[in-house]
Amino acid sequence: MSDEDANKYAPYDSLRGLLQRGRGLGAVRALQDPAAAAPLVYEVIRRDWRWDGIDDRALYHARLLRDLSLSPAPVVAQLAGDEDDCMRAAEVLELLAVGGSEEAREGLRAHVREGAHWVCVLESIADLWPVEWREDLAEVAWSRMRGETELPWPSEPWIRFGIETQVCSDLPRETLGDRSGEELLALLTDADSGEGEKIGVLRQLARRAPEEGLIPLVPLLGRPDGRFALPGLIQAVEGLGALAVPAARRWARDEREWLARLGADVLGDHLGSEVIPQLVAELEKQWRERDWCGPYATAKRLARFGPDAGGAVPVLRRFWLRTPHSLERPDYLRALTPIDRDGLDYTHTESLWDCEEGARLLGIAEAPDGPEALARLAVLRDDAMETAEVRAATGARLAGLSG
Repeated sequence: MSDEDANKYAPYDSLRGLLQRGRGLGAVRALQDPAAAAPLVYEVIRRDWRWDGIDDRALYHARLLRDLSLSPAPVVAQLAGDEDDCMRAAEVLELLAVGGSEEAREGLRAHVREGAHWVCVLESIADLWPVEWREDLAEVAWSRMRGETELPWPSEPWIRFGIETQVCSDLPRETLGDRSGEELLALLTDADSGEGEKIGVLRQLARRAPEEGLIPLVPLLGRPDGRFALPGLIQAVEGLGALAVPAARRWARDEREWLARLGADVLGDHLGSEVIPQLVAELEKQWRERDWCGPYATAKRLARFGPDAGGAVPVLRRFWLRTPHSLERPDYLRALTPIDRDGLDYTHTESLWDCEEGARLLGIAEAPDGPEALARLAVLRDDAMETAEVRAATGARLAGLSG
C-alpha cells in the first residue's frame, strides 16, 4: 500500500473504516469477531487516524484492547517510536492501567526508567494515576533529570519530587480590562495598535456587554492577508446578537470570503425560517466539498427550526455516518433530534460505544430502555477508565430507572 493510499480512510461502513472514525458500531462489531478485529485494532492505534488532534480516541482504543482481551505488548512497543507515537500509546496504556492492566502499568513505568520520552510520559501519568503508583519513581526522575538540557515546567510530578523547574517570567499586567468600551474601540482604529493588541481588545469585548460601536469596524478587522478575520472577532460579533443583523446583510454580499461568511453566520443565527434554504444549501455545499471542519455550526443553526428544517435531514445523516472528524459527530445527532427523530433510537444506542464523550452523554440521555442499552449503561457506570461525567450521568439514569 502506498503512502497516499495509507492516508485514505476506509469505507465508512467497513470495520476498518468504523474503527478509524471511532464509531460505536465499530466497537460492537469488533466484539462480535475479536480474531478478525485484532489486527485492525492494533492498526488504528499505531497510526493516528484522527481528523483533528482534539478528537478523542485513547479511551476508545483502551476499551477495544481490554474488551477483546488483546495484549497491550504492541502498544508498549510503540512507546519506543517518535514522541507523537509514544504519547498516543501512553494515553491508551495509562487508561488500561487504571482499568487493571499490570502489563500496561509496568510498560509505562519502564519507559520512565529507560525510555527516550520519559519526561512527557511521567507528566502524563501524573495527571491520571494515583500518587502511590508513581511515588517510587522520584529517585529515577532525579537521576535522569541530570541528563536533560532543559528544566521542566512547574507541574506534577516535579513539584512533588522537589525537582527544580523553570521560573515563569512575570507577565505584563493586563490593562485592557480597566479600559472603557470607548477606549477599546479607539484602540481598534489606532494606527499604532499592533495585531496582538487588537486581538486582545476583541477578546475583551467578547467578555462584555455588547458594544454597538464595534459594528462599523468589523470590515476593517481582517488579517493582513485578507483571508481570515482577526482571532476574537467572531466571538465579539456573536456577543452583539441581533444588533449585528442589519450590517450582516451587507457583510454577506462582500467579496471578502471571511466577511461574507461572518455575515451569513450572523443571519443564520438570528433570522427566521426564511434562512432555512440558505442553511440547507450551505450544508449541502460542505458535504460536496467534504468539508469536515465546520458543518457542526450549520447543523446547530438548523436545529433551532425543528421539523421545518426537514430538508437538511439526509445531509445531516450522511455527515453523522461518514465524518472522520469525530468531535463534530455529536452535533449532527443533536441537530437531528429536534428535526426528525425517526431512526434515532438505534443511533442514540450506538452512541453509548462512541469514542467521543459528548456522543456517549447523548446516548445516556436519549437511548431507549432496551436490554442492550441498559446493559451498556451499567458498564459505563462501573468502568474505572470512563470519565467522571459519563459515570455520573449513567449512575443518575440507572438510579432513576430503579427508583
